[in-house]
Amino acid sequence: MQHIVPQARHLPQLLLVVACAIATAPAAATLNTLNGQAPLVIGHRGASGYLPEHTLASYARAIDQGADFIEPDLVLTKDGYLIARHEPVLDGTTDVATKFGSDRRSTRLLDGVSTTAYFANDFTLAEIKTLRAVQPSAARDQSFNGQFEIPTLDEIIALAQSRSTAARNVGIYPELKHSTFFKQESLAQGRSATYFEDALVSKLHAAYGNAAGAPVFIQSFESANLRYLNGQTDIRLVQLIDANDVNPDGSLDLSAPYGQPYDFTVANDPRTFADLLTADGLEFINDYADGIGPWKPYLVKTVADGVDRNGDGALTLNDRRVDGSTGVIELAHSRGLLVHAYTFRNDASGYGFADPQAEIEYYFRAGVDGVFTDFPDTGVAALNAVTAAVPEPQTYALMLGGLALMGALVRRRR
Repeated sequence: MQHIVPQARHLPQLLLVVACAIATAPAAATLNTLNGQAPLVIGHRGASGYLPEHTLASYARAIDQGADFIEPDLVLTKDGYLIARHEPVLDGTTDVATKFGSDRRSTRLLDGVSTTAYFANDFTLAEIKTLRAVQPSAARDQSFNGQFEIPTLDEIIALAQSRSTAARNVGIYPELKHSTFFKQESLAQGRSATYFEDALVSKLHAAYGNAAGAPVFIQSFESANLRYLNGQTDIRLVQLIDANDVNPDGSLDLSAPYGQPYDFTVANDPRTFADLLTADGLEFINDYADGIGPWKPYLVKTVADGVDRNGDGALTLNDRRVDGSTGVIELAHSRGLLVHAYTFRNDASGYGFADPQAEIEYYFRAGVDGVFTDFPDTGVAALNAVTAAVPEPQTYALMLGGLALMGALVRRRR
């Protein structure tokens, strides 16, 4: 191959080209994410820190605050519609008890736990639409209680698509809640065992097509449903990773029912969620999913060492010593898996961090590919702070190339 060396007389023109390229290079900060691109801000149940969760108003607020994705948790109604609720039970997030008598409550096993409640799958969509959402956290603003309907998946898709533009595609990140539970309920109602998953795929394919590039992720704490979906859709799949609590030494408490996917429990599979984050576990996940969604203490180890770090005279989880990465992010990335961490809240669960924005910035710098947050505006502020501090790769590469070219020409002239 013949190597062409530029003539020294072309130096001014070449420098002009380099300068123009630097000036016009697109801004995309290089971070420790899987693909080097900026991580995602995912509106957890919408902007649930501000408005009742899983309402169109909450999702719209998340979009207004700059979230890349909105996250609807999905359950089934009696007549087979997909609606957004965090759990199949309606008690804590709606005014159901004020509109229906206690005779509409029932007792069922939910992930092996006997639960007496108003179950969504005992109500038709028409009945669900008479309910209004309430804020389940007593510490949050209660003034919006009773104002907003319970949305269907169709309505959430319509909202996301109506707010998408050529410059910004608002994605959705649906979670299939308690697939094993709904498998049993669907069979009891004469539907197929995979009705829940099939109904979701049908809706998503109609709205977005069957493509890995669609602005959609499907997530679940169970594994069997994701493995089934891997054969039904090219839409990206994410395995969620849970635990019960964090021990003082930073290890994870894997007490039931949060210690393993419930389908593992039913199948007598002894593996825990922690096992799924080992090298072998991640290889297993890599066979059917595109990423993992771990509870954040799996990613950054924090220790309760008795030091009042913020000096407020009270020891809380915010005071925990931050020991750094556990290696899970790096191991997942080495397997080609995205890492989307949950849940970041301004008003709770800041393990080792009193400043919620600083916490998200720390995880961004650690390399997570996205965060679920109840306060999307805080996530966006953290993202802006982190990306502003990182060199832009195209500009940086062009600068190095320009310097190298100038050095070569100078040497040639000598």
